[in-house]
Amino acid sequence: MPPSPFTVHVADSVLDDLRARLARTRLPARTPGPAWAAGTDPDYLRKLLAYWADGFDWRAREQALNAVPHYRADLDGQLLHFVHVPGVGVPGGPAPLPLLLTHGWPSTFAEMLPLLPLLTDPGRHGGDPADAFDVVVPSLPGHIFSDLPPTGPVTRPVIADALARLMTDVLGYGRFGAYGGDIGADVTNWLAIRHPDRVVGIHLIHPKLPTTIDPDRPLSAAEQAYLDRREVEDEADGGYSAIQATRPDTLAAALTDSPSGLAAWIIDKYRAWSDCHGDLERRFSRDELLTVITLYWATGTIGASFRTYYDYPHNPPRPLITVPTGVTLTIEDVGYPRELADRSYTDIRHWRDPTVGGHFLPLEEPDLLAGELRSFFRPLRRR
Repeated sequence: MPPSPFTVHVADSVLDDLRARLARTRLPARTPGPAWAAGTDPDYLRKLLAYWADGFDWRAREQALNAVPHYRADLDGQLLHFVHVPGVGVPGGPAPLPLLLTHGWPSTFAEMLPLLPLLTDPGRHGGDPADAFDVVVPSLPGHIFSDLPPTGPVTRPVIADALARLMTDVLGYGRFGAYGGDIGADVTNWLAIRHPDRVVGIHLIHPKLPTTIDPDRPLSAAEQAYLDRREVEDEADGGYSAIQATRPDTLAAALTDSPSGLAAWIIDKYRAWSDCHGDLERRFSRDELLTVITLYWATGTIGASFRTYYDYPHNPPRPLITVPTGVTLTIEDVGYPRELADRSYTDIRHWRDPTVGGHFLPLEEPDLLAGELRSFFRPLRRR
């Protein structure tokens, strides 16, 4: 069945209810100590919520989102939302390479939109027209406008299979490239594992650690130092993941009913994981932040977005990935030794150590990432 065109639209009644709830917001006093040390700073949150209620123009943001074509595909009863923008290639030359861009959490499809003109029409943005892509940006199952699967755990292989069907069965692409960050990076890994005949290469900003360490190949000092640092960071910042993985419904009940709680939960991560040096609006405008938050609020999908955490134990061990791989590290992974990535990926052809940009790299540094994607996939177009 061909995909159906889709328009982003939030009913007036939903927006009216949101403003009424914002007007009744009760915020806690800040825990003693530096701002943000105990989580989202109530003083900053108060200002953001006031703007959400009285200054944020959702209709303008909605119009901007609808400037690109949206669709939903029916995969055996599961509706999958995606953006699809054809590339502008060289007249008479090879067709643009299809490229799948997959987001993570708490991201949305909107994070990828700054990349679209840079990738679909590089000739107009300082690049080579021969590097054009047909770009497909799905919403992960359970996120925003995409349904959860009707049955079974929401594992990374299950998501990968759904996206492979989208690219081949629905859109008719025989082969394609794939990019991902965070959860999207692991979904991209599984696309390469389960569909190597379809995937020409994968590009990641969050290469995954090996599921096992070969006892005949001991960790180097650099590898051990990096893993030790990750363990310390997970201890300090892993609370969100633990509760999303163990008590998702309890948390979702609060965040689905309280726009202030939802905003606090999401912006905590945008500040902690981005390259903003403690100043959230150095990297993101209030309109960008509130677009993400409003999408989760209006669709009521924050609880569904936790399913990949709750179902994570159902993921099988990840085998070696053999398709061509490109890596662009963010500042989250300073000190990530390439030799550690070589334990998971056997054919790394592009590697960039972190310089600038964090967890939300497509939104933080779209020009940098677009250049990385063009460079990595350029030689793979001939395959």
